[in-house]
Amino acid sequence: MPESQPHAFLPPKTKQTISPKKAFSAGKAPTKTSEFDDPKDTLKENVQRIYDLQRKLYADNRYSLLLVFQAMDAAGKDSTIRTVLSGVNPAGFQVFSFKQPSSEELEHDFLWRSARRLPERGRIGVFNRSYYEESLVVRVHPEYLGGQNMPDVDPAKIDKDFWKHRFESIRDHEAHLARNGTVILKFWLNVSPDEQKQRFIDRLTTPEKLWKFSKSDLSERGHWDDYMEAYSEMLPATSRPWAPWFAIPADSKKRMRAMVSQIVADTLEAMPLRWPKVSESRAAEYAEILKQLENE
Repeated sequence: MPESQPHAFLPPKTKQTISPKKAFSAGKAPTKTSEFDDPKDTLKENVQRIYDLQRKLYADNRYSLLLVFQAMDAAGKDSTIRTVLSGVNPAGFQVFSFKQPSSEELEHDFLWRSARRLPERGRIGVFNRSYYEESLVVRVHPEYLGGQNMPDVDPAKIDKDFWKHRFESIRDHEAHLARNGTVILKFWLNVSPDEQKQRFIDRLTTPEKLWKFSKSDLSERGHWDDYMEAYSEMLPATSRPWAPWFAIPADSKKRMRAMVSQIVADTLEAMPLRWPKVSESRAAEYAEILKQLENE
């Protein structure tokens, strides 16, 4: 049965939008871009736009915005989130980072822990890594499935149908969210192996950055081709008009941040947001209060 499109707001398409109808090779996707003559100025303008539009999103209180970030280590997720959303009022903004699941989380389905962290209406929510780890890290390391207590699942005998079913669960989940007012933007920050290597060296040779490095980062780097294969299948399989994936070249942090900020600002601007209106009776009441204040 063909997939139905939910009645939902559809974010604007860009050159970076990954199509669900075309083959996609993560290993061949660009990691560099020449877009933006002055990425610093572009970012500054977009941060202001996001600030202004976030206030309207909060006041409207009908929609929420969910930003999902996935990438290889050292691609710049943390700094991009921090920089792009630097002007947002903390009252209308939340960030959650999903690392190794807890014992409680393992007693639930793989979408449970992130579903608990979804943004409320009027708020911007950020997932720094997400439920997509379950089709990336867990795919590269299927032995992790052994701790999930799933019925009739043998980690040594996982086939492609297992991952297709996970993609289906994710698509259904995101379609449900979109129907109910959550606008979803998903960013794959695509860093090259050479740039990742240089950033690792920078961390290891800069005392104030050394805390960022983990030996597991290096071991995961050894699985680069496996991750690119996982991304190549997962991204188009879960990119939909109501929950698109954007492939963002990440070798230049300045241009990467400018591009992400542009997509976020353009999406907020395209959303049918409106300032709340008061009733005629309430407006008359406020007019009387205003008159009293002015006559004090």
